[in-house]
Amino acid sequence: MAVRASVTGFPIDPDAQESSGLPWGVTVIPFAVRDENGNSPAHGLDGHLLPRCENCWAYFNTFCEMDQWAWSCSLCGTLNGLSAQAIAKYSNPNSCPEMSSSFIDLEMRLEGYEEEATQARPVYVVAVDLSSSEEFLELTKSALLAALEALGHGALFGLATFSHKLGLYDVQGPIPVVKHVFIPPELDGTVPIELEDVMPLLSFLAPVDTCKDNIASALETLKPISSWERTTAAGQGLDGVLLGGRGFGAAMEALFNYLGPEYGSTFALARVFAFLSGAPDYGAGQLDTRRYGEQYASKGEDADRSLLPEQTPFYKELAAVAVQAGVCVDIFAVTNEYTDLASLKFLSIESGGSLFLYPNTDDSTLPQDMYRMLSRPYAFNCILRLRTSTEFKLGHSYGHFSPDLQYEYVQHIICCDSYATYAYDFEFAKSDGFSRHTSEPPVLQIAFQYTVVVPPEELSSSGLSSINRPKFSLKRRLRIRTVQYGTARNINELYDSVDAEVVLSILVHKVILASLEQGVREGRMLLHDWLVILTAQYNEAFQLIRYGSGISRATDIDSSFSQCPQLQPLSRLVFALLRHPLLRLHEEGVHPDYRIFLQCLFSALEPSSLHSAVYPVLTSYTTPDKQAYPRHSLSRAALITSGSPIFLLDAFTVLIVFYSSTADPSLPFPPPHDCLLRMTINKLKQERSITPKLIFIRGGQDDASTFENYLIEEQDVEGSGFASVMGFVSFLDDIRSSVLEYIK
Repeated sequence: MAVRASVTGFPIDPDAQESSGLPWGVTVIPFAVRDENGNSPAHGLDGHLLPRCENCWAYFNTFCEMDQWAWSCSLCGTLNGLSAQAIAKYSNPNSCPEMSSSFIDLEMRLEGYEEEATQARPVYVVAVDLSSSEEFLELTKSALLAALEALGHGALFGLATFSHKLGLYDVQGPIPVVKHVFIPPELDGTVPIELEDVMPLLSFLAPVDTCKDNIASALETLKPISSWERTTAAGQGLDGVLLGGRGFGAAMEALFNYLGPEYGSTFALARVFAFLSGAPDYGAGQLDTRRYGEQYASKGEDADRSLLPEQTPFYKELAAVAVQAGVCVDIFAVTNEYTDLASLKFLSIESGGSLFLYPNTDDSTLPQDMYRMLSRPYAFNCILRLRTSTEFKLGHSYGHFSPDLQYEYVQHIICCDSYATYAYDFEFAKSDGFSRHTSEPPVLQIAFQYTVVVPPEELSSSGLSSINRPKFSLKRRLRIRTVQYGTARNINELYDSVDAEVVLSILVHKVILASLEQGVREGRMLLHDWLVILTAQYNEAFQLIRYGSGISRATDIDSSFSQCPQLQPLSRLVFALLRHPLLRLHEEGVHPDYRIFLQCLFSALEPSSLHSAVYPVLTSYTTPDKQAYPRHSLSRAALITSGSPIFLLDAFTVLIVFYSSTADPSLPFPPPHDCLLRMTINKLKQERSITPKLIFIRGGQDDASTFENYLIEEQDVEGSGFASVMGFVSFLDDIRSSVLEYIK
């Protein structure tokens, strides 16, 4: 569990927090194997017996004061008694993880199940769009074959298809059998028959261990529905427009209802992988893609506001059905047509899933992403809860989760891997803040309860008999991290404790929220104004300017934070974020589905990954085996002055190797597989949550525009409405001018 704070020295009171201009919060990666310093948790048993505070329900931890009979809660100060069992246990503190570490991972009882093994199994259901092309289906088949190789022991697999009818495959016999149910065309229609009556669930869900070849054979039978069949089924729509036959909404609803009654008995986790080649355009949940296009010119609508909210509550309501059924949904959209991901995204983000967008089938990384997703460890049926000491409290929570309907600050996450990141910002609960005269520092406690599938080798090592031993087992665990923070005595200490990457994470969440609620222009203004206020507060704190002192020249204002190294990255990060497609305006050519994809991706990235996605890392090499400089600014001047012939640009979703036009022709191109540069690239790819595209460009011979487009510091911030002529330098001038206006 990795936890990073925007400021490690917390503001002392509301006035200090307000005057700093900084967001105050943390990012949390609950299922990370290690903490932010590389430390592993202390493991133990009997998590259900861990003492809890009678007042705030915080868990006992190393920061609690304890005597022979009682302990004081480190969060609220309440004195709690200890049971006789706890007294006996804590008389030998060396055997108790909670006495030796503030980061613990404890086994718990699985309520309603036997501890060693259960009948519940992980289930993976694939829903494939047949209202598609041959190329789409070939790519999908490749991805699913890769997925079959990655699935663990004991997994059950179900293959479904959808168009104007829903197909269920039984692959457990010698020949794959498919049964179809027609999807009604009405907007409020549901599949007319229970899927359990069409095919019993245990006939649909096949054991991967014994049916892998049969599943592969069934995949080969997938064909696009013919245009004649689609047209006949769909018929004429509103205003005489011919509708398609992609009944995605009704198909998903039927599948969730199919799986729902078996949650906890047949399966403990179900993941539905939905492969879409376009917008749902038939039956319940169909989307009107005509809202994207030339109509904005005639109606005068603001596309940046109209295309970001969902056009129907159908998928948000369907996401609640998925959550209730214990189903995590991952959507893979392979299309360059408008698909209205703004409406579809709720299925993924509220169920703990992911949303992927691939603009074409030619260079798609879909098979690699499927394999990568299913190969890494994940937890499911998770509950995440943050608690704070009494002086401060949680403000907003950000991430892909479903909030608890009864308890505040409790989040449910159906599926959570080791990359999934959540962000929180804080506010003071009391006007006096953290007392300057107390020795009790701020404390934050994160509790993460989760279930994992335990591999057979772990069962073997635990001494279970091999006779009749299942190939899988479920374990319920409780992971707790308690962190104690210092307080900053003054504004200088506060600025010196800044983590710019965490500040960026919280800012990205805030501007995404502002964009969704008020439009992209408002999100841009919010970000620009935030940097202006921070710059003004910083100049005031370092006594570079004084309000009302009559400063008339913007050049007197320090907009690059030259006296505070921790703040210096923020100007570049804000500049880059304003240039990023996430916040570029609709008229600048940003596809609305791509913007939604970026919102979903960025809102789940850990801070360092988000940093490279917003402001890519540019590294130079003297040769493929020798690094020259670890980091350059994103400018042509940096390339020229470095004198290096080879550059590696890491933009998170893209890795570019660029050989300058002046590079020695004897340097091997592309770089050899056993060189340092290649090893660096392979390491970056292995550590990434999604597969980055790898591009090799030789300057002077290949089209270098893909690489040059990332050199943003000498480019205008187009469409911002802010005066800017020469990129980053001019942007800083604009910030200075805006600060001057702000302080007058």
